[in-house]
Amino acid sequence: MTNFKMNIDKLRLPLLGKEATIKRKKNCMTQCLRNWIPTRLFPHRISNLKILILAVLIVVLIIIPIYYYRLSQFDLKYININYSTRPTPNIRCSMINGPRLPQNHDHKTEARLRSDPKVLVFVETMYSKLGKDIAELLVHTRIKYKIEVAGKSVPVLTSLDKGKYGVIVFENLNKYLQMDKWNRELLDKYCREYFVGIIGFINPSEETLVGAELKGFPIFIHTNIQLKDAALNAASQILRLTRPGETVWGPLPGDDWTIFQANHSTYEPLEWAHKIDDYGHEGLMKTPLTTIVQDHGLFDNIQRVIFGSGLKFWLHRLLFLDSLSYLSHGQLSLSLERKFLIDIDDIFVGDKGTRIKPEDVSAMLSTQRRIQNMVPGFKFNLGFSGKYYQHGNPDEDKGDDLILENIDEFRWFSHMWNHQQPHLYDNLTQLIDDMNLNKNFAKEKGIPFDSGYSVSPHHSGVYPAHELLYTAWKRVWNIRVTSTEEYPHLRPARLRRGFIHRNIMVLPRQTCGLFTHTIYIDKYPGGRDKLDESIQGGELFQTIVYNPINIFMTHMSNYGNDRLALYTFESVIKFLQCWTNIKLSSDTPLQLAESYFKLYPEETDPIWGNPCDDPKHQKIWSKNKSCDSLPKFLVIGPQKTGTTALYTFLSIHPSIASNLPSTETFEEIQFFNANNYYKGLDWYMNFFPVDVNSSRYMFEKSATYFDGDLVPKRVHALLPHTKLVTILISPAKRAYSWYQHIKAHGDTIANNYSFHQVITAGDTAPKPLRELRNRCLNPGKYSQHLERWLTYFPPQQLHIIDGEILKSNPIEVMDELQKFLKITPQFNYTGHLRYDEKKKFYCQVLNGERTKCLGKSKGRHYPPMEEKSLKLLQRYYLSHNTALVKLLKRIGMRNVPQWLQDDLTDSPT
Repeated sequence: MTNFKMNIDKLRLPLLGKEATIKRKKNCMTQCLRNWIPTRLFPHRISNLKILILAVLIVVLIIIPIYYYRLSQFDLKYININYSTRPTPNIRCSMINGPRLPQNHDHKTEARLRSDPKVLVFVETMYSKLGKDIAELLVHTRIKYKIEVAGKSVPVLTSLDKGKYGVIVFENLNKYLQMDKWNRELLDKYCREYFVGIIGFINPSEETLVGAELKGFPIFIHTNIQLKDAALNAASQILRLTRPGETVWGPLPGDDWTIFQANHSTYEPLEWAHKIDDYGHEGLMKTPLTTIVQDHGLFDNIQRVIFGSGLKFWLHRLLFLDSLSYLSHGQLSLSLERKFLIDIDDIFVGDKGTRIKPEDVSAMLSTQRRIQNMVPGFKFNLGFSGKYYQHGNPDEDKGDDLILENIDEFRWFSHMWNHQQPHLYDNLTQLIDDMNLNKNFAKEKGIPFDSGYSVSPHHSGVYPAHELLYTAWKRVWNIRVTSTEEYPHLRPARLRRGFIHRNIMVLPRQTCGLFTHTIYIDKYPGGRDKLDESIQGGELFQTIVYNPINIFMTHMSNYGNDRLALYTFESVIKFLQCWTNIKLSSDTPLQLAESYFKLYPEETDPIWGNPCDDPKHQKIWSKNKSCDSLPKFLVIGPQKTGTTALYTFLSIHPSIASNLPSTETFEEIQFFNANNYYKGLDWYMNFFPVDVNSSRYMFEKSATYFDGDLVPKRVHALLPHTKLVTILISPAKRAYSWYQHIKAHGDTIANNYSFHQVITAGDTAPKPLRELRNRCLNPGKYSQHLERWLTYFPPQQLHIIDGEILKSNPIEVMDELQKFLKITPQFNYTGHLRYDEKKKFYCQVLNGERTKCLGKSKGRHYPPMEEKSLKLLQRYYLSHNTALVKLLKRIGMRNVPQWLQDDLTDSPT
């Protein structure tokens, strides 16, 4: 028996050793007893003291024995006493069942737009609070933006004949008003010519302004005001996502609001509020004050929206998004469609006394029916672990049975049979056997098991990916979709994304503030007010607003006890109906996944992060894996610059070790830039076996990394602290060397076309010829590729080797490299490298006498490049080499390589 309560006129009895507390006053209790005791039994006046004594006797002799008799029918350890009042949804607004006010939900106009759907945000500093709030909101809604610190020159606003930004935002409108004449005229001209609007915020100031005019505009402000009871102008054309007609009652956050008084028809209120204690005669409210104002552009042909407070107030976040939509002529509009699914994990799992009972199942069904009236297609999605079926007390076991009696009322998905975390399995057979136990349970009970969806307990094995889990999921359940809150990290939630691995679509999963232990409202962290804050404009509400597809994680315990999940979701859905024009619907996980990756195809490819950089990831990562085996530095290429020679020299070092060789690409793993990346982190780490007795410095060399578009981002995600080593030679020489290399390896195109024909091939040439041209030319655009690496890594982690010096004086190069890597003690290469007259480069010395050189393909002699090809390449690389010189100086490289100086000097004008 759970949640057993006994109240006598709010007199609470001692339960399980807790002291009784009397809620009624003494005279109330005595009066109640006077009325209750038959006067014929006690015709004489009874004193108050005697009445209290009689009350105690009644409790001791009658009620307590009854209570303990009832209690004896159940095992004491299964009892959870809940003194709280179970919350019920109390969201009320006139719009839930009433008619909707007519609104224009399409901000697209007839204007010929010539600007990109991107926001330019001017902030006071890179660390200012409102600026960060704006950036986070744009990230959450996936709106492209650029941050600029106000006060500097206006950045470039156009590219050819197109504007680079669709809306300009000023964190502090004063920075716009106080711009110097040149920059102000430049910005205003851009806004007029490209139909670009401005959003500005009035920042709090220590000085209180009364009737101060905004510089250059017929509008006046009053600052530092406390306000309450915000409402919207239902006639405003800005409102699209936001639904008018209601009032946010009570004090508004902060005491530093600004209100507006206009003196021109260009201005229209968007939001109103009242001053605290703002009452006129006879208790009537005074005229509301404008807190957000729209400038229609009638004054200077520029449309603006000006906020009298920042984004602390939840309603301003909606209005900010609507303002972006309106001012960008619909280019920055969010869809009003939202897909919505609620997973209930841990069905049949839970300690006795915390599980759901028959009345809880009935409440689930009733709430589900009400939600279905608001969310078409909605059903709770139940994840089951069959091992724990019928593991509750008798009442809870009946709850299990009632769930199964209503199988068809719900959606279903598989959990693990024993709720064990998959990353703890190191044996595929055992993992498959346990999954089959759950599948057999489903067959026995008639539970559907063809949804193609599963969730791993604690999201273990999904990310970081445990390959055994993905394999077992496919074999047993034919899983096509899962979800996790861990990719790329649990926090911040706004950055959660999806990916596809092993043909399984992984969707971002959202939290709602309820966890396995949050089962009573009076035990909720921060109390009911905190939960209601999340529902009514806070984190849960905003999660649904910002994300077009929402899968929420809840647990079985949230549906028993105080049924907080039922309260939470019915409430937030009603609140969404009150304040937004969002259209909620539900669907199967498979359909949600297909919709998600249609919306965000760029998220298809995963980005493997370093599990050791996230304590939560470490807890759900296989115990037999260690980040200590990951490489400390990478030799990234480019090809044909001497990377194989450097690899050989590094391998001589007693404190340095490389990865195990690949059967396909030999010493190069080529993980970050090829299909190998989709094989996952486990595959990569198998090349770096853990050796607890070794302290050697691990490295990897893959020369194709240098010019890979995605490689720097991928490397940084997994190895953010790794050091990078690159070798540069003349790009013209590198291109010719690559051509000769593949020609010697029998490449058909190289053997049928001369080098000059290859590098001059046009865009109409056959595809194989164009591909060879690109592989010859593109890696030599050194500055372009280095800039990409420097986007993710600081210059301090990059070491550039002059390939000509590596060839002529490798000992000096290896000494400098050891200093960069901070390897101590340094290894003396003097007795280990010797120049080979036949090969014309340095080779490894063996046994102090003979040398071991690189393979036959290295040091190959081929005819010199034609002069016309050399001149063409010097001209082709001129701008790239010039940019390279500037880059090298910027990152602190003192000496420009001689080959670079020669290429620039010899380049034809």
